[in-house]
Amino acid sequence: MKSFSVFTLFLFGLNVCMAQGPALNVKWDHTVMVSKSTPTLQVVGNPMLRRGALMHDGSFNALKDLGADYVRYVPWFPYPKLAVADLDAPASGKTSWDFSLLDPMTIDFFEANKGHSTIMNFSTIPQWMFKTEKPVAYAKDPNQVDWDYGGGTQLRDATMKELTDYYVRLISWYTKGGFTDESGKYRKSGYYYKIPYWEIFNEPDLEHSNTPEIYTKRYDAMVIAIRKVSPNTKFVGLALAFEKPEWFEYFLNPAHHKPGIPLDMISYHCYANANNYQKFDAYEYTLFDKADNFLNTVNYIESIRKRLSPKTKTDIDELGTFVSDEMRNQPISQAYWNLSASVYAYFFIGLTKAGIDVIGESQLVGFPTQYPDVSMINYTNGAPNARFWVLKMIKDNIKAGDTLVETNIDANNGDDLTAQAFSNGKSKKVLILNKRNKAISIKVPAEYKGAKISTVDEVSGDNAPTLSIVNSETIELKPFAVSLISLN
Repeated sequence: MKSFSVFTLFLFGLNVCMAQGPALNVKWDHTVMVSKSTPTLQVVGNPMLRRGALMHDGSFNALKDLGADYVRYVPWFPYPKLAVADLDAPASGKTSWDFSLLDPMTIDFFEANKGHSTIMNFSTIPQWMFKTEKPVAYAKDPNQVDWDYGGGTQLRDATMKELTDYYVRLISWYTKGGFTDESGKYRKSGYYYKIPYWEIFNEPDLEHSNTPEIYTKRYDAMVIAIRKVSPNTKFVGLALAFEKPEWFEYFLNPAHHKPGIPLDMISYHCYANANNYQKFDAYEYTLFDKADNFLNTVNYIESIRKRLSPKTKTDIDELGTFVSDEMRNQPISQAYWNLSASVYAYFFIGLTKAGIDVIGESQLVGFPTQYPDVSMINYTNGAPNARFWVLKMIKDNIKAGDTLVETNIDANNGDDLTAQAFSNGKSKKVLILNKRNKAISIKVPAEYKGAKISTVDEVSGDNAPTLSIVNSETIELKPFAVSLISLN
């Protein structure tokens, strides 16, 4: 009889434990660290950002409304006419300089982001500067995607003067009012924009098959040349597609650079993706697992940076998620956009804890044939989607200099939710996200009654976050919801 009673009590206790829901626990007086992270995004040049295009107005209005710093601008090689100002090699005293397609998009970017810092990256080197078996053609239609514009690993001018002269003229067009071309003709722009940061090339571990040694030499040559016309510009190096330790070990070692070359900032990328055989039901696990793997890698890279070049800042300037090819070829569901937004919030918390300086979401505009799954603007109506609204919610409420305090979720299934509390002396805020495709209720302390909640979820859709008030001991997070609790 006694053993039966003990067993019964054990089962009762087990059931109570299993039934216990998650509870938010924040110790506001326990400081973990001070944030130095800035949330932001990248803008990739493409046809939908051309004036008159469906997504143009909504995209640039959203960018202006966001008001972010360190915004990365990248005209990219799949649209050569929208990315390269000098598409044909000089010949017989003639040059092919033409900014008529580059300027409208670039000027709209400058104006939309006026008053905020930018990271410019005209990443595409004119293809004719590389040695190839035969000339590489480019699409005549600026709106036609051309994935074949590339090729070649060796520059035809080994001194790199041809390369650096192109970029000096390009930068002078936007900062010095114009330049003198190869034929001696002065070309006037009338533009005098400031460029706080210039990122040198994009994903060099993929494009033109660079090695760390080759890239570092080109980086140094570019820095020396650009500083002559834009002496106050700082530089971002690497922009790697993959986190390869040997690149960081080589590039961050000052001994591998010419004297006086600055290592202001490094950058690299991560896209949490599912494989082509997974259904959406599995994404909630796969994408967050990929994010965790990346965060582990970031900590390793940070150990290299701190050892070799501790004053160098870090910008993770492409963070996104990918769907399978099957999903990409059909309308993407609202559930995916909320999931992707939740992953960015998860990245933001993890990277802030890792001490990353700039945390950039990718990308403002995508559409069918051009990575629709990373768009922050709905490509059917031009409205900002959940990915944009989560970024804006974070950017408007959590700043570099805020204090991270000890935050826990007490529950057996606490891994389904992630939360981090921030304090700035004037207000207390908790960023909390649901990693699962189901609604989850979480118990909050009694002191949270009356607190404001901003939420991006399936209800808010393509609209600004919904606003509510904590009026009970629990709050519900709908599938993949991201909420910000504000206690003043």
